[in-house]
Amino acid sequence: MWENTAAAFAAAHAVGAEYIETDCRVTADGDVVLFHDETLTRLLGIDRLVAEVRTAELAELLAPHGGLLTVSEMLEMFPDMRFNIDVKTDAAAAPLGPIVAPHSHRVLLTSFSDARRRRAVGAVMDAGAEVRPATSAGQQSMIWVRLLSMLRLSPQRVLRDIDALQIPERYGRVKVLTPALLRAAHRHDVEVHVWTVNDPEDMQRLIAAGADGIVTDRADIAVKTLF
Repeated sequence: MWENTAAAFAAAHAVGAEYIETDCRVTADGDVVLFHDETLTRLLGIDRLVAEVRTAELAELLAPHGGLLTVSEMLEMFPDMRFNIDVKTDAAAAPLGPIVAPHSHRVLLTSFSDARRRRAVGAVMDAGAEVRPATSAGQQSMIWVRLLSMLRLSPQRVLRDIDALQIPERYGRVKVLTPALLRAAHRHDVEVHVWTVNDPEDMQRLIAAGADGIVTDRADIAVKTLF
């Protein structure tokens, strides 16, 4: 059972997870599918770009490993769950609009690129969504929030229209999650989610320190530890 597959989502749902973090890209057919990597190399040992593979072929390749899902299928199959969707490529931003619009109340859109994140959110609103989907800061915004909080300056302008900061506890030798960052985020009603945390003691420690959420590969451990 691989990441971003129907089987993985069903397993998370079965243990009581309410939120699922996932990634999306576009196939050669223009379908927005759940897939993290740019290529098939790591998972399948095939040196091809996801963007060059037909959807049916990708579904056939993933069938033995949990099953491919499009974003549309995911939202239909799990109507009571909320989703954190990382938009991995510019090509996915516009097609997400009409797919996510009817479900925008239970979707958070994010990307390492702030511009891509804004385009995806804009596409959802242009498609007639009644509410704006939640969104988390891109890499550039995150750097600014970290810097401003360290200097004890307000990050209010950077955090405009941002609902969450989704960050690693550390990036190399740099500590990203700090008390100052937590205070700055919470002062502006922005949640802080820490990724990727699979150890139960680390989960408990981070929540005790003020983190609002944990992104993990182990939904079973997280649910047992935190609920």
